[in-house]
Amino acid sequence: MTRAFTATALIDRPADDVWRQLTDWDRAAGWLGVDRVTVEGPPEVGTRLRFTSRGRDRTAEIAALDSGRSVTLRSRQGGVTADYTYRVEPSGTGARVTLDADVRTAGPWTALGPLLRWAIRRSDAGQLAALERQLADR
Repeated sequence: MTRAFTATALIDRPADDVWRQLTDWDRAAGWLGVDRVTVEGPPEVGTRLRFTSRGRDRTAEIAALDSGRSVTLRSRQGGVTADYTYRVEPSGTGARVTLDADVRTAGPWTALGPLLRWAIRRSDAGQLAALERQLADR
């Protein structure tokens, strides 16, 4: 896959607290920048999540999960596959959170790959800052 962006945040909260907030899908819409998140199953590989934003739905699935440490959400639309991997690790008394967004294109979408990665970076690179704000409000 081709990296769209990597973002890292040092959050002054225990890693366990950050993980719980990160994977609390009922409250994730705020930091993900969508209107609503609906989970279709337990937190395990293969579970589907539906994101609603501006009246449109898109889906992702949990593609990889190391509970308490990392989760990868994968979405596929046409010839575009995006993997968002969130990692949480202890750092002193807080947590280091990393988001790697990888985007692969195929077929006629290949020519649009750089533009898609730019758009994804522009729209989603602030997710960790929003997560940190949500944790501060708790």
